[in-house]
Amino acid sequence: MGSLEIRVSSREGSSDYGGTGRVSAAELQGIMDRIRSSVEEHKVQAAMDIRRLTKTSSRNRRHLSLAVEPLVSMLRSRSSESNEAAILALLNLAVKDERNKISIVEAGALEPLISFLESTNSNLQEYATAALFTLSASSVNKSRMSASGAIPLLVKVLTDGSQQAKIDATVTLYNLSTIVDNINTILSFHPIPPLVAFLKTCNKSSKTAEKCCALLESLVALDEGRTALTSEEGGVLAVVEVLEDGSPQSREHAVGALLTMCESDRSRYREVILKEGAIPGLLELTVQGTLKSQAKARRLLELLRDSPYPRSELQADTLENIVSNIVSQIDGDEQAEKAKKMLAEMVQISMEKSLRHLQRRALMCTPTELPLGKRPWEVSSK
Repeated sequence: MGSLEIRVSSREGSSDYGGTGRVSAAELQGIMDRIRSSVEEHKVQAAMDIRRLTKTSSRNRRHLSLAVEPLVSMLRSRSSESNEAAILALLNLAVKDERNKISIVEAGALEPLISFLESTNSNLQEYATAALFTLSASSVNKSRMSASGAIPLLVKVLTDGSQQAKIDATVTLYNLSTIVDNINTILSFHPIPPLVAFLKTCNKSSKTAEKCCALLESLVALDEGRTALTSEEGGVLAVVEVLEDGSPQSREHAVGALLTMCESDRSRYREVILKEGAIPGLLELTVQGTLKSQAKARRLLELLRDSPYPRSELQADTLENIVSNIVSQIDGDEQAEKAKKMLAEMVQISMEKSLRHLQRRALMCTPTELPLGKRPWEVSSK
């Protein structure tokens, strides 16, 4: 499982100002008076003001943290307008503020937020999913969230929700999956069919694909997850497509998922991975991926050959031999030809990288640092 925890990005601001400016003590007091009012319209307006003032200002999030409890109370209102205004205000209060994330959950927000996941009001469902996504970034909240029954409803949103709600549900489930005990719970509600369906429809180089693959990498850590992925039509192929066309981070998750499968039971998953044409993408990763991707791709290529080396015997210069061995076993002229072409390109890129490394080394070294016989510019002193 990857150690990276996905946090809010597109929803978070980065400036303390962003047009909001400083808020006077009188204005803050006025907002707090309105949010505690018994008049619904006053509460809604106060919630809207809180949302506006905390959109980009960490200072205002601190000043207005006392509004958490009355906002959570608004979640229990029968008015959808009050519900939506409160969720959006709480969402901005929680962004980039660990203390507010925790206090929102401690104030009792999970129960109403989770109930909104079943709402027929698509806006309310979408806002609630976004709020849970933000709150799940806090390690303190994860166990409480899973214990509150969020997981089955998040899987349901992944199946039936709007595009944005599906994205936020996926990342929330990923964040919850960083607690190992939650992986079994997530898998018990069969998330892989809707997750694969979602992955198939999205651009493989998108952030959405990255989030889907991050969750899949977590889920295939268990046998039930691996079985579900290989049983789903086009499941492994969807991961291989990300391996070829995804962003660097997406490809790292994709190769991580495939490597986990092959390491868990090579005899069971080797042919499945080869059949879906993973070799070209793996070859490219060995020279163009992130450092983690390169290492994982090399290890997976080793496992995919007919008789893998023991890990201790694998040498850096055996990669071409490993790949040649695999290519010779691939069925289908087109796929084998593509793999051979990728191998040639990989060797060329590897040679160019080695040459650049030697050139840089030559520029950086002083004559005395280079081995004897490698200093043609030296003139004999005799």
